[in-house]
Amino acid sequence: MNESVNPLQATVPDSAAGRRFDAVLAELFPDYSRSRLAAWIKSGDARLDGREVRPRDPVRGGETVTLTAVLDIQTHSEPEDIALDVLYEDEHVIVIDKPAGLVVHPGAGNPAGTLVNALLHRDPGLAALPRAGIVHRLDKDTSGVMVVARTLPAHTALVEQLSSREVHRQYLAVVVGALVSGGTANAPIDRHPRDRIRMAVREDGRDAVTHYRLRERFRAHTLLECRLETGRTHQIRVHMAHLKHPIIGDPLYGGPLKLPRGATPELIEALRGFRRQALHAETLEFVHPISGEPVRCSAPVPADMRALIKTLHDDTVAAAEKAR
Repeated sequence: MNESVNPLQATVPDSAAGRRFDAVLAELFPDYSRSRLAAWIKSGDARLDGREVRPRDPVRGGETVTLTAVLDIQTHSEPEDIALDVLYEDEHVIVIDKPAGLVVHPGAGNPAGTLVNALLHRDPGLAALPRAGIVHRLDKDTSGVMVVARTLPAHTALVEQLSSREVHRQYLAVVVGALVSGGTANAPIDRHPRDRIRMAVREDGRDAVTHYRLRERFRAHTLLECRLETGRTHQIRVHMAHLKHPIIGDPLYGGPLKLPRGATPELIEALRGFRRQALHAETLEFVHPISGEPVRCSAPVPADMRALIKTLHDDTVAAAEKAR
């Protein structure tokens, strides 16, 4: 099953004479990625004066380029009626508040019941987009804001914004240890050399930068506001563990449970009972891929994290009063 659109036409400018066809095509049709345009040249869907040409063939200038964009089905997952909390939506993008526990992509152990299945039920046209329009992801047990593209031009533009670090992504994290100040974690990340499920700080890894500042300090924990400059897998979780301040409840990077001295039964229960990483994607800001207007969406802190933060706050206040 394919989805065809009306042929698009453009004229090669005289100034492009002598340049490669694929490079000129990318400039004439910037809404589409270079890899997709290359595939259309190869399939004959991108023509020069009605002729099939090779990507490296030079243009003379003044020719007519005809592009017949054919969008193949990219996602074969089944639609499922799974409720989504939509923060913003138009014909080009959907912004959702992903709950903790919802897997983003189907995979081994999670063939169904994912965000992709839910999105395909809401908009079947997403099947024609790579990864059903998903341009970035959140871990299964991380909650919060995600943006999804609904059209190919929107997908291309959002991927470019992410790769050029123009998307503002702000998270809340509750970490072990009472930090005295914010800072920046600038440490490359790649797959762990022995445990393929984990990521790790490695000298030969990909550059990764996380900025963090204090939102609230407790007796033995801290509520941090983290801003991603890059978007590596598990980035905040790995960076916080690397700084010896792992995220509470993190099953991969958290280490053993640490209780402050004189912890109340309520605090002990709250810390032991929090079984996911205390990480929430709070705010997402990006430029609308079509209108160019700024879009800012925030997701409320989920109930389990609110309860944890309140318990830590109450414990800190009680300890301060007791010390007077």
